[in-house]
Amino acid sequence: MTRIPHETSGEPNPLQALTLDHLRRRTSMKWRTYPEDVLPVWVAEMDVPLAEPVVRAVTDALRLGDTGYPAGTAYAEALAAFAGKRWNWDGLAVERTAIVPDVMLGVVEMLELVTGYGDAVVVNPPVYPPFYQFVEHMDRRVVQAPLGADGRLDLDVLEETFRQAVAGGARAAYLLCSPHNPTGTVHTAEELSAVAALAERYGVRVVADEIHAPLVVGGTGFVPYLSVPGAERGLSLMSASKAWNLAGLKAALAIAGPGAGADLARMPEEVGHGPSHIGVIAHTAALRDGVTWLDALLSGLDANRRLLADLLAEHLPAIRYRPGDATYLAWLDCRALGLGDDPADALLHRGRVALNSGLPFGTGGAGHARFNLATSPEVIGEAVRRMAAALH
Repeated sequence: MTRIPHETSGEPNPLQALTLDHLRRRTSMKWRTYPEDVLPVWVAEMDVPLAEPVVRAVTDALRLGDTGYPAGTAYAEALAAFAGKRWNWDGLAVERTAIVPDVMLGVVEMLELVTGYGDAVVVNPPVYPPFYQFVEHMDRRVVQAPLGADGRLDLDVLEETFRQAVAGGARAAYLLCSPHNPTGTVHTAEELSAVAALAERYGVRVVADEIHAPLVVGGTGFVPYLSVPGAERGLSLMSASKAWNLAGLKAALAIAGPGAGADLARMPEEVGHGPSHIGVIAHTAALRDGVTWLDALLSGLDANRRLLADLLAEHLPAIRYRPGDATYLAWLDCRALGLGDDPADALLHRGRVALNSGLPFGTGGAGHARFNLATSPEVIGEAVRRMAAALH
């Protein structure tokens, strides 16, 4: 798939707009979980002001008193237009979409449609911890098909896992993280086509979490799972949440491939009452009018990746870091630091810097930590300084 590159937007870098004092006035999880002397570079919240088109849309809705229940297809239409321009993909059919409260609750609803009690759901660890939590809560079995040593999908392991998951005629699903969290890996068209072929061969239904899709930088292009040959029976979840920092404004879209429209149609109507109407308005405005802001963010994130790599090489050369092509999350291999299976815990208590522990990410997470790059260069520098000081 041809990539439509993002351009220099002319907008200021939103990652350099807010001071630490301003950020500490926030009351969300990132800023209120730890004491004030802890520098938080963990949960997926960005240290940015909102894109102005989003602020205007939400403010206008509040002034109008437009705070009822969500309706219509404006969100899906905005995402379809964004996908066409950004990813050169015109296969997002508005009539095969449904609004859901957020991506993970949408994942649950999609898995409910294609699996039953006790069925296997395949994941690729190390991977986003709620994959385990939500799947187990809905009484499905998590089956791990670990990423390869190169951090990419291991198709041989995936095939063997699929074969075992459907043994004896059982149903199974594959919860694909694309782009991958925490590594920032962007799956290629060839890899995703191979996934689709394996899924069809073994009768495994693919549910793709594509929440980080707008956050791809450099020369790599995002490939929507539903755009590859053989993915017609796939289901996808997308949202503007991660790319525009809208986690507190709940809304996402479930998208069905041409062969999965009947499945999506079976989703209970009441699920569509769960998203926030204000959230739908915000996400729609982001996708439709917030692209120049996004491009400025992507440029800032690209610079932050290079900055973190340089700072680690200078101050913590024992940490292995392979910058990814997507997300604003850095996956740090800290095993050589001698801090045990949970280096984030040691860095928190010794250095007063909060990263995500690698342990909840599953196989391959021990000895690792996840670092949130969606902050100012100054905060990144201070975080690395604290990490280095924690070792002395």
